[in-house]
Amino acid sequence: MATMEKTPHQPKPGLLVIELWGVGDLAMATPFLRAAAERFEVTLLAKPMAADLQPRLWPGVTVMPFMAPWTAFRGKYRLWKWPWVELFRLRGRMAARQFDRGVSARWDPRDHFLLKFFEVKRRLGFERGASGIFLTDAFEKPEPQHRQQFWAALAGALGLSPPPLEAMRESTPRSGAILIHTGAGRPVRVWPLERYRNLAAWLRGQGHAVQIACDAPQRQWWLGAGEPRVATPQTLSDLLRLIDAAGLFIGNDSGPGHLAATCGLPTFTIFGPQLPEWFAPTHPAAQWAGGKACPYKPCSDHCRFPEPFCLHKVSEEEARERVGDWVRNVIELKARASGERLADQSESK
Repeated sequence: MATMEKTPHQPKPGLLVIELWGVGDLAMATPFLRAAAERFEVTLLAKPMAADLQPRLWPGVTVMPFMAPWTAFRGKYRLWKWPWVELFRLRGRMAARQFDRGVSARWDPRDHFLLKFFEVKRRLGFERGASGIFLTDAFEKPEPQHRQQFWAALAGALGLSPPPLEAMRESTPRSGAILIHTGAGRPVRVWPLERYRNLAAWLRGQGHAVQIACDAPQRQWWLGAGEPRVATPQTLSDLLRLIDAAGLFIGNDSGPGHLAATCGLPTFTIFGPQLPEWFAPTHPAAQWAGGKACPYKPCSDHCRFPEPFCLHKVSEEEARERVGDWVRNVIELKARASGERLADQSESK
């Protein structure tokens, strides 16, 4: 009897993904990374904090930690302070891997240079200025310019089909407290804390349980404001535990909101300097209060005025009205989904 020969295992081609910025950027890369891991051996070059997210969000991805000096908020181009030895060691490790493809979803020549510097064979990105000289496949920015659209364009170029965001989330609507996270990477994105305190008091008065979470520098303010159970997550793993225990999320235009949306929480975001159409969390029940008009919007992390009035002019009354409508709508959606689930269970018996 003839024996069938086993087909030798074909190793997956290597793919380098560069995302060197914040928690929100990493969260929004999740559908692409999951799809890519099915066809490629994926290495993600990211800040060390990405290692906390990897087991939960991208179990098939290898994280290569790197703190790019140009991602610092201040002094990013003090070249004499750059970790040149580390950078060239990293180059040696990455070049040795002989990546077949490399991608960056940022309109950023620095990422494009790294793809070339690491000797990636096929380099895909969104050309800015003359950065196309570092790329083999240069694309124009997509429209609309939401970060998710950049990843979707790269997925299409590689023949990937990222799962719909809804497919990655729990199908059962979650119960739990409303998690209000008052932190952000930069002060210009932080809605005033006393307004968050008043919003939390109003929600509690409406019968909702509220859990406050904040960044470490805000903790003493909250304790002084009479919030003894304020949570101050020290790691992303700590933040994930808070998200898993919550039913809804309210916060600033910051990474925790994007992470919450990726993990399945409906989110409400209070925007200031940035545009919701570019950076709104990608959850079907996400809502927001857009920052007020300013001739310099969208701006990044530095305001030309003594205070970011685009954010501070989002009043308590406006936020309370919009948050109240959003909470009621989400509760109705959960009730409807729960009723449909019970009906399906009855029909299956």
